[in-house]
Amino acid sequence: MMKFFKRPIISSFLALKTQDSIAIRATMSMSQKVYAQIGSDLLNEKATSPWDNLEFFQRSDFRLKIVGLSPKSKILLVREINTDEYAMVQLKIPSQVKDQEITSIQIYEIKYKKGFELLMGSFIPLKLNTPKKVLITDFDKTLVDTKYSTMREVYDSLSKPINYFPTVQGSVDLVKRFLKEGYGPFVLSASPHFYEKSLRDWLYQNEIFTSNIFLKDYRKIFTLSLSELTTKDLKAQGFYKLNELVQILIMTGIPDNLVLIGDGFESDPMIYLIIRSIIIEQHDPWVVWKKVRALHSFKLTRRQQSKFLTNLHNLASLKRPPQISLQIYIRCRETDLDSIRNRPLHIDFLDNQRKFIDYYKA
Repeated sequence: MMKFFKRPIISSFLALKTQDSIAIRATMSMSQKVYAQIGSDLLNEKATSPWDNLEFFQRSDFRLKIVGLSPKSKILLVREINTDEYAMVQLKIPSQVKDQEITSIQIYEIKYKKGFELLMGSFIPLKLNTPKKVLITDFDKTLVDTKYSTMREVYDSLSKPINYFPTVQGSVDLVKRFLKEGYGPFVLSASPHFYEKSLRDWLYQNEIFTSNIFLKDYRKIFTLSLSELTTKDLKAQGFYKLNELVQILIMTGIPDNLVLIGDGFESDPMIYLIIRSIIIEQHDPWVVWKKVRALHSFKLTRRQQSKFLTNLHNLASLKRPPQISLQIYIRCRETDLDSIRNRPLHIDFLDNQRKFIDYYKA
């Protein structure tokens, strides 16, 4: 019987290239699995359930060597960095070195086997051209009508492929429309991080091709050390989703055209209007923070309050394009469209912007 030895793998990777820098975000894991897929085999692969990918719960220490290469594969830059306690790294490197452009990146793991540099992969950064077009969409209740109200529904979500749940075709069609217009897609979900393989399966099966998937790292909730997420974040999604959304925009820079797609069942309308308050209305981040921190859907800890305020200031300080287009779409069922559209947010500068939301039935 053939036996596979465990080795480090990159379980998620994102590299976004702008004129000045390349933002890199990578998460490592250990795996015994070997994937060899070419051509159309990827689209015909059997869908997996989140339960099949619980290996992503592992925590290990890695050290990565990041190599920036020119179009002729000349080494322009070498950086070494340790992963954090959740096996993740986030950093920025220059997009040019001595007037030579970095066009590809190689990642090596150099700690797991002493004396060996294990090639994790070669990557071409996603280049965000000008004018920048960015689409950020929620997943649960927006693209797929998932349910987590009962223990049975939670078990089904873990044990069954995502295509077991109904597809929200209206939302899928909306996303595909913007993809045809040249928007770079990002998927932001509060689903656990070990859902990533299953989400990617579903997205590829529905011809939504993106490597930019942001999920909630549940290891940060169940760790014994101080973390930015706590057990209250199992249900309260506001801080997590807003913080990750801001992180995406810090990586991409404020785009010329931004589309935000979500659902009306949780906090998406409020989160998207907070973003609009900062980058369109140019409200003072301090004022926004003071209003939002008391909301029930956020329940910020002291650590989260500090991080939240810092990130809002970072977002507000980004260079702004001369003209910014921001479109917000919120999915509703036909039976609750009016109630969601008329639901107050109880913050005056957010309620004044609700007219800019496009509520659609799907």
